[in-house]
Amino acid sequence: MVDHGIKVTYTGNLLPEISNRLSAEFHLNHCADLDHLEQYLNEQSLLSLPDCIIIEVDASELAFSYTEKLKSNPLFQGIILILVAPQKNDAWRTRAIRLKVHDYYTWPFPVEDLCERIHFLVKFKLIVPNLSELSAHVDVTYKVPISKRLFDVISSGAALLVLSPLLLIVALIIRLESKGPVIYKSKRVGTGYKIFDFYKFRSMRSDADKMLSQLSNLNQYTDTEATNGKSAFVKIKNDPRITRFGHFIRKTSIDELPQLFNVLIGDMSLVGNRPLPLYEAEMLTSNEWSQRFLGPAGLTGLWQISKRGKEEMSERERKKLDNFYASNYSFWLDMKIIAGTIPALLQKEKV
Repeated sequence: MVDHGIKVTYTGNLLPEISNRLSAEFHLNHCADLDHLEQYLNEQSLLSLPDCIIIEVDASELAFSYTEKLKSNPLFQGIILILVAPQKNDAWRTRAIRLKVHDYYTWPFPVEDLCERIHFLVKFKLIVPNLSELSAHVDVTYKVPISKRLFDVISSGAALLVLSPLLLIVALIIRLESKGPVIYKSKRVGTGYKIFDFYKFRSMRSDADKMLSQLSNLNQYTDTEATNGKSAFVKIKNDPRITRFGHFIRKTSIDELPQLFNVLIGDMSLVGNRPLPLYEAEMLTSNEWSQRFLGPAGLTGLWQISKRGKEEMSERERKKLDNFYASNYSFWLDMKIIAGTIPALLQKEKV
């Protein structure tokens, strides 16, 4: 999709392959270095500023201080900022994350991914509104259909009421078995990249998060084609962090029941794409798979019922199912997924 209405400024000369490809996709302005970028921006009016600025990171590391300078200037708050590194450098990537740039890429990568990312940010984050709408309030959050929200409230409220005795018993057992809070609360990314507190019964040791890096080699969803050898999803078979009672409530999905409260208060829906932990969501924002965040987040979904109990489910299959639901969800599809969830719970493996 060629869109010469989107203005992109590329700064740097280390990777001409990128700027050449961008020039065919967008209205491109090429600055040789940061001094030229500074001069170019000073010459622009408010309405002629670029929609996206891409800066190469080099050995001088000046790209980081300049990016910080741009982010501190109110005039540039609406501009997409992307950093590109000519080689892998974990320290650079960490600095980019701390600066909260819109994305960070390490060469080599498919430039088409970068183009899609720019289109995504411009379209769905409304970086480029119509001039007539500049003074209007813009709301880009996903709006849950009234019928879906009504069904969620009634169903989750009734379920919490009926299951309250079971919830109390489970909470008591967890508290007696191990130290720590009964409810495990983590930050998750849902619809439209909204971050919220996600509730589960605690099924792991209280120091489980600290042990994750030591167990990364056991991840079932490791994708050999993943960027930098990392996978966007994490699941460890026979996870040593799980308690004895934790195994039971995971196998029966009882640990998921507190999420009914998330549904009740509107953080998520009964059916949708599973909200992701921050470290997983971060790895989905640099490519086409970010589409999954444009649909409702939910307690159960397509991939949970499609391949539950089958260890060969790949990361790519899981992402495709997420994207399919985001593009095709409906009330009747939700009913089919709910109907398929109970049989899926009876299968051996917990997804």
